[in-house]
Amino acid sequence: MTLRREAFLDHVSERGQYETRAEAERAARVVLALLGAHLVGEVRAQLAAHLPEEFALILLNPLQSAEPLPPERFVRATAAWIEGATEQTATWDVSAVLSTVADAVGEDLLGQILLQLPCGYDLLFGRPEPT
Repeated sequence: MTLRREAFLDHVSERGQYETRAEAERAARVVLALLGAHLVGEVRAQLAAHLPEEFALILLNPLQSAEPLPPERFVRATAAWIEGATEQTATWDVSAVLSTVADAVGEDLLGQILLQLPCGYDLLFGRPEPT
């Protein structure tokens, strides 16, 4: 099921405790652009199908990444793209967006997404692997 733009941003806003919708939208754009560079093929297409069109297009036309970034570098890259962000606020941004994505796609697709990412992303998606 595809989330409507308003519902998607409402979830991100709530989780990120943003004061404005523009902050939630900026976080969603940056995180999805970076995430898109890490996913390939059918998994990226399936994820895009669950997102509002505007965000699906961002995911499908990602920022370029030479290599898959480990979670901490993904957070640092997010901080670099969001004006005024710190690693701490970027962690919050990434988690707000990715936990919303995790809820939208369901466990099966989330598992496939996590298989394409370096270890540790499960925490950013709010789904810590049992140890």
